Amino acid sequence: MRNTVLSLLCTLLLFSCTKENESKPQPSPNRDSLSKGTSVKEPKWEERAEFGKFFSDANVEGTFLLYDPQENQYLVWNPERARTPYLPASTFKIFNSLVALETGAIKDENDTISWDGVKRQIPDWNRTHDLRSAIKYSVVWYYQELARRIGEERMQHYIDTANYGNRDISGGIDRFWLDGGLRITAGQQIDFLVRLHNNTLPFSQRTMNIVKDIMILKETPDYIYRGKTGWVLRDSTSVGWFVGYLQRGEKVWFFATNIRMEGDKDVPKRKEITWDILKFLGLVGGEE
Repeated sequence: MRNTVLSLLCTLLLFSCTKENESKPQPSPNRDSLSKGTSVKEPKWEERAEFGKFFSDANVEGTFLLYDPQENQYLVWNPERARTPYLPASTFKIFNSLVALETGAIKDENDTISWDGVKRQIPDWNRTHDLRSAIKYSVVWYYQELARRIGEERMQHYIDTANYGNRDISGGIDRFWLDGGLRITAGQQIDFLVRLHNNTLPFSQRTMNIVKDIMILKETPDYIYRGKTGWVLRDSTSVGWFVGYLQRGEKVWFFATNIRMEGDKDVPKRKEITWDILKFLGLVGGEE
């Protein structure tokens, strides 16, 4: 009799524990769990030596990284450089735009900030701008004003929440992405853009929709081409960035290119190399 009672109690206890576990929400897979035996597969990395021709033809040193989510694969030229962190320079305008819209530092893409009257080296900067024109012409003073309006506390919050680069905003609220502490790799640039495209960044849908719209460089019946350039000018490190993504119907490819810049002659090469490789891969046609 005693053995029967004990057996019954054990059965009831086991049933209770099973029901309790079933009622608890189970964690969903994330990037941190990729190496912990989940069913989520790590992306493959494939070095493509033929990409090097486009850099040698342009007479520049650099890297190109393409992420193809359809194949869960990275194609890369110069993987060591692709994993090297650099200042984001004006590619940070993508993130700055998101935070400015989310915090109300600017109302929408048509909200203007008046030019302060200070003549700057680039003529297109010397006028009043809205968000759409400021990202198109990469107007530094406009985005510095947005950063000041956002403030250090809110900026740090979103940098941390979105896990952007090394999350270091030291060096001044209106300088940290230009010559301060912030650093990002080509791989991290792509990770950020993937999350923007997938609407998984810590911003409202409205905010992300506006930023994706103002990033469009070209739109045709066949594809949408989004991107942003950047130029790091600091000491002996002069790096030119071009990051973005190409969307054709339901398919999308993300890219990050950076090169060593020797002067104005190298300015167009970031975009030219990127386009030539996309064309080589058969993802776009002849004209840019």
